[in-house]
Amino acid sequence: MNNTILITGASSGLGKASAKLFQSKGWNVVATMRNPENETELTTLNNILVTRLDVLDLSSIENAVKAGIQQFGKIDVLLNNAGYGAYGPLESFPRERIVRQFNTNVIGLLDVTRTLLPHFRQNKNGIIINVSSIGGHMTFPLGALYHGTKFAVEGISESLSYEVAAFNGKVKIIEPGAIATDFASRSLDFSMDESLTEYQSLATKVMAGLPALYQSASQANTIAEVVYGAATDGTDKLRYAAGEDAKQFIGNRKQLDDETFFGAVKAQFGL
Repeated sequence: MNNTILITGASSGLGKASAKLFQSKGWNVVATMRNPENETELTTLNNILVTRLDVLDLSSIENAVKAGIQQFGKIDVLLNNAGYGAYGPLESFPRERIVRQFNTNVIGLLDVTRTLLPHFRQNKNGIIINVSSIGGHMTFPLGALYHGTKFAVEGISESLSYEVAAFNGKVKIIEPGAIATDFASRSLDFSMDESLTEYQSLATKVMAGLPALYQSASQANTIAEVVYGAATDGTDKLRYAAGEDAKQFIGNRKQLDDETFFGAVKAQFGL
């Protein structure tokens, strides 16, 4: 029986690239997304089940997992990929958008994971791959919400790895840098209240500096290769820096003290 992976957020970017890669390697793929009726490419490929899953909708999570198991017999790997980034001064975000950011990137990840854990435990194996970011190790200005969620994903993943080891399960964390997708337009929730004049200069400089970070962005299929490696390397390795920029940023963060690193970030944005 072929191995099966369930992927959240498979309509574009890393999720879609991973679905195509795993399928090409002979895997069964449960490619989930909020609006599967709009998907036209993955539906043409063999051994891919395209189905609805919204991480904010628990019943859709449960239905997608059931559909995947019914279609392919079992699920071996979960790729928690769905998410987006909220950026802007904390003061400018209404509470409902704060809650949505954490519900999507953290609570949604936990709900999908909890739904699959009994299946993994029953099978006495299973790999949970959580997509974090270099933003789970370090921060950029105006990212209190986004970085808060990715720091949470890091902590959740690390602690959960002890639990799933009880039934031979594994947890893996993928830590990409910039990915050459439409993140800036499709997956970025930017908020700026112009009446908060004290933040205007900071916001202007940060938004002007962000494009430079994408000059060395990795293609989504390059990051997907790292995901595939994490799923198949048979090791207990927890963290996978994905992309040359990620390796550089994470390496610098580990080596530099806070004052030096913060100074470098400020210089990056001209602060």
